[in-house]
Amino acid sequence: MLIVHHTPSPNCQAMFEAVVSGATAPEIEDVRVVRRAALSATASDVLAADGFLLGTPANLGYMSGALKHFFDQVYYPCLDATRGRPFGFYVHGGNDVTGAVRGIESITTGLGWRRTAEPVTVTGEPGKADIEACWELGATVAAGLTD
Repeated sequence: MLIVHHTPSPNCQAMFEAVVSGATAPEIEDVRVVRRAALSATASDVLAADGFLLGTPANLGYMSGALKHFFDQVYYPCLDATRGRPFGFYVHGGNDVTGAVRGIESITTGLGWRRTAEPVTVTGEPGKADIEACWELGATVAAGLTD
């Protein structure tokens, strides 16, 4: 499983760490988790993964430029080969994440990826329930790869 993230703030970092913790939980066996910053993830990383977790802040009403750059780099090289692969995502924003969620859903629909968990969206500082939801997101997507 490939986790592609843009983690520029302590709030995004806390969410990212919870997602990784869930995805790498000891009870989830036989899933290799690869973490890549959005600006360094490549089409080869995507082609090698059986599923994806995406994380981004909401910037100026949209996903981060880093995650958009990732999608721009991998879209056509991965379009046919990754159809149907499972994914999940999380978004953090100061006050609104609607545009970021819409952008991710639009691009992943175009790629033909299959969302296997509800997105985790947080505005403001993540609370305990938000961190637990991120852990569940990571665990759910990873566990789905073991079926």
